[in-house]
Amino acid sequence: MGNIRQINIKNIAFELLNKYPNEFIARDYQNNKKKVAELTDVKSKLLRNRIAGYITRRLSPRKRTGGGLMEFE
Repeated sequence: MGNIRQINIKNIAFELLNKYPNEFIARDYQNNKKKVAELTDVKSKLLRNRIAGYITRRLSPRKRTGGGLMEFE
């Protein structure tokens, strides 16, 4: 089960990704956290971290699974 994000976190993240597509790096949460702090006026650490985490997750490629089936040799 995944986490459900608040719509305002998603909206801010999509807006940042549309305005500054080259500022954020996939799989680099620390860099994304700093960029969110620079590019927005978010005062709350929790909100900043959630936005950065959502951006990192959106940019990172998803891992493929075999539908829950495991193969043994």
